[in-house]
Amino acid sequence: MQLPFFSAAEVHAALDYRTLAAALREAFREGCVAPLRHVHDVTGEGDRLLLMPAWHPGRDLGVKLVTVFPRNRARGAATVSALYVLLDGVTGHPRALIDGEALTLRRTAAASALASTYLARKDSATLLVIGTGALAPHMARAHCALRPITSLLLWGRSLERAQALAALMRDEGLPAQALADLQSGLGQADMVSCATTATEPVLRGTLIRPGTHVDLVGGFTPQMREADDTLIARAEIFVDTYAGALKEAGDLVQPLASGMLARERVRAELAELVAGAHPGRKSATEITLFKSVGTALEDLCAAQMVVEGG
Repeated sequence: MQLPFFSAAEVHAALDYRTLAAALREAFREGCVAPLRHVHDVTGEGDRLLLMPAWHPGRDLGVKLVTVFPRNRARGAATVSALYVLLDGVTGHPRALIDGEALTLRRTAAASALASTYLARKDSATLLVIGTGALAPHMARAHCALRPITSLLLWGRSLERAQALAALMRDEGLPAQALADLQSGLGQADMVSCATTATEPVLRGTLIRPGTHVDLVGGFTPQMREADDTLIARAEIFVDTYAGALKEAGDLVQPLASGMLARERVRAELAELVAGAHPGRKSATEITLFKSVGTALEDLCAAQMVVEGG
């Protein structure tokens, strides 16, 4: 029998943000075995292979294979490629191959939107998305699907790209506009979703209004940074998983190493929020910050939805 392959278009069609967020809520509540991602240097020249397995013993099993080859830019090819393999948890036999990039985009956005239901103010109406890359439109769509957003602001280092993204979002019925000035957007935003590859902070804590929810999804290595120390000092901090964020997220790893951030100030991980072990936002004036680096639990949940038709 030929192994089925689910294309990017099929993945996007199968993973409605609301439905996926609901499934992720149950997945985080139940938990699974999800080791920290394995990272291997494969050439000695910056090319890496990442493996992200997850399973429920005797029930289901899957692994995402990701390659990061920075020199592909000179070849005119994408630097990141990903494939997901869903396996039968009883026999170990492969069930399906799935486009890994589309899976990652959808589950990342849905997990952040899920976290915002616990951490953003209920009356949050203005969303600012920072970044214009592949993840940015998914962050906008997911947050707008789960929150009562009436104003979507978009900012990137290229105003032209932000304007193009805003036009795409408006074509989809979202109330989007591009901004030339980041500071003006931060002065309006109830929620800020930052999806960049920055190694120097994009967000300055002095510019974040009390009551804002900040969602950091771009940085996934200890060298990457989207928020400065001032924002980290002002915010109530939450993570997708302790194991991943405290080892891989530069926004936390760097201030922890310098002593600026104490470990106990990382209040809860997403599993604790969905289980009710932590109440999430406690006041209308506190700044909440959700830092995610991704977990294989999310991949497994999303892959099952794709293969089983939601």
